[in-house]
Amino acid sequence: MRHCASLVSMALLLTVLAGRGSARGEESARKPFQPMDVFQLEYASDPQISPDGKTVVYVRNFMDVMKDRKRSNLWSIRTDGTEHRPLTSGTRNDSSPRWSPDGTRLVYLANDGTNSEVVCRWMDSGQTARLVQNASEPGDFSWSPDGKHIAFTMFVPSEKKPYAELPAKPTGAEWAELPKVIQSTLYRADGKGYLKDGYHHIFVVPAEGGTPTPLTDGPYHHHGPLAWFPDSKSLVFSANRNVDWEKQPEESELYEVTVADRKIAPLTDRKGPDYAPAISSKGEIAWLGYDHKQLSHQVSKLHLMSRDSRKPRVLIGDLERNSTPAWNAKGDTIYLEYDKEGTTVVASVSPKGDARQIAAGVGGVTIGRPYSSGTFSVSGEGVVAFTSTTPDRPADVSVVVDSGEPRQLTHLNEDLFGQRALASTEEFWFESSFDKQRIQAWLVTPPGFDATKKYPLLLEIHGGPFANYGSRFSAEIQLYAAAGYVVLYVNPRGSTGYGEKFANLIHHDYPGHDFDDLMSGVDAVIKRGFIDEENQFVTGGSGGGILTAWIVGHTDRFRAAVSQKPVINWHSFVLTTDNYPFFADVWFPGTPWEALENYQKRSPLTYVDKVKTPTMLMTGEQDYRTPISEAEQFFQALKLRGVDTALVRIPDASHDTVARPSRIIVQTSYIVKWFETYRKKADRK
Repeated sequence: MRHCASLVSMALLLTVLAGRGSARGEESARKPFQPMDVFQLEYASDPQISPDGKTVVYVRNFMDVMKDRKRSNLWSIRTDGTEHRPLTSGTRNDSSPRWSPDGTRLVYLANDGTNSEVVCRWMDSGQTARLVQNASEPGDFSWSPDGKHIAFTMFVPSEKKPYAELPAKPTGAEWAELPKVIQSTLYRADGKGYLKDGYHHIFVVPAEGGTPTPLTDGPYHHHGPLAWFPDSKSLVFSANRNVDWEKQPEESELYEVTVADRKIAPLTDRKGPDYAPAISSKGEIAWLGYDHKQLSHQVSKLHLMSRDSRKPRVLIGDLERNSTPAWNAKGDTIYLEYDKEGTTVVASVSPKGDARQIAAGVGGVTIGRPYSSGTFSVSGEGVVAFTSTTPDRPADVSVVVDSGEPRQLTHLNEDLFGQRALASTEEFWFESSFDKQRIQAWLVTPPGFDATKKYPLLLEIHGGPFANYGSRFSAEIQLYAAAGYVVLYVNPRGSTGYGEKFANLIHHDYPGHDFDDLMSGVDAVIKRGFIDEENQFVTGGSGGGILTAWIVGHTDRFRAAVSQKPVINWHSFVLTTDNYPFFADVWFPGTPWEALENYQKRSPLTYVDKVKTPTMLMTGEQDYRTPISEAEQFFQALKLRGVDTALVRIPDASHDTVARPSRIIVQTSYIVKWFETYRKKADRK
């Protein structure tokens, strides 16, 4: 018997060892992340937990390879991980799900590419009804506490009289299109193009359907989120209702509007923005805002006040990339999302200001690059649902029950990533050579990385500059690593998540010593011994594109560079960008004609005579944030100087150059091709 048992044990051992060998073989046989894998990616967004805390409805985003578009349907899953099923389907875009107070219905936005509809779904039967048809930019849905009404915002076009009276053209005549006469301060916006005449207003519609009733009017935009008082008779919103609102980008107040008579009354009054209101079951108002101090970047504070006293007090300060607060049913706990260094967290806050972290690793919605993103929701009893991410997975749905350990409910990309060998990501810190400032960074190594070998280094710089990278999934970073590059990304001074002081180290001085931070990061990686120092490359978009253009004017260490959607000349940028009142107000000590020297010394164009690095420029042709004229200036300057360059014009693309899935593939492929063109091969030495 013992002998037989030994044979069985030996057989089991051999089976296990064979399995391990097979697993190793399978792992080594896995392909790296492929360009066409971009179309296989899925990610969760906007997870909304039911009032009883038992079900999460979320937006499941996927790629339409035939139409080259991002699509979205609604799915639901129980918080115990069961009953994962679709609520909507098809190649359309369903979004913004919001539960009724009793959890029996769900309102959401359905868009077929032509029309937007506000739809209500009865959760027990699956029946749906259109509450609003052919809506113009509807959003910010909010149920009244009694469940009888739904408030939302919607764009209302206004008629504009002809600039001049013209004679009638003869019947059948084909005259030229009339010119556009622009007199508004804000007349175009990136991603939207030239703005239509009109304003965003607040409406309410009966939950059973009917005609939407406007609650606001006038020549102002009114913004959500919309927060109801417990009696369902009035709600709170944010707006700038000043006459000169177009020139006050950092100004807004909270207002209360009464549904019955549409009477509007201000709740706050100060210089600076007040926004994102949330009202407890006790009628207390929590919101975000700050006193405007003309700084390049300011962080919001969490405020609290009662409806009657109107005496605000600050609960928590220094909140970066924060979300709308949320209350539990008892009205004794506020939940809030914000950035903490290179991660995004959800915390609970008591009315006394005591904060406790509930979950970390929120994000994964910006799949192109590892920016902070993601959202959360909370049930009446404090069950939190949020989008969770890691460097090797886009956003999934996770929950935290009773303040326990987070539990991931979905695994949307296991079918793909189970067949792929992904890059590895390591977080590290280093000191800047300029002033010993501690800087956070991440190093990404290719699949099959061998530290005894030499690899080309790719420095990838984030935009903003008031933004941050972190331990989050990035399709672009994965593709660079799959191409054999060690990728470094850094949060230099000016990045968010490290406090207002750190962010404003570049106040009226950008680009500046963030250059030293980035070069110190490169030096720290080179000291590890596996970087081919003759093959260093740099790229970045927006703020990262600015820094790339700045870098090649200040060092020759990189063999090639790609500056994506940069600012090259701050004078022309401020006078051509869409949100010019904001940039002129806080990013500079004056207008271009008042602070000429400051604009000039901070412009990469000023140092173009020092550039020797082959530099590609890449910008969307419909980019109104950093217009393509900026890239054209640098391209033509480099041509005049005889420096190798190329200008890549992305057709029909705004500042969000990767809004269509194929653009991630195109962008990374063009960048890798440019680098490979100038990469020094071992056999060429």
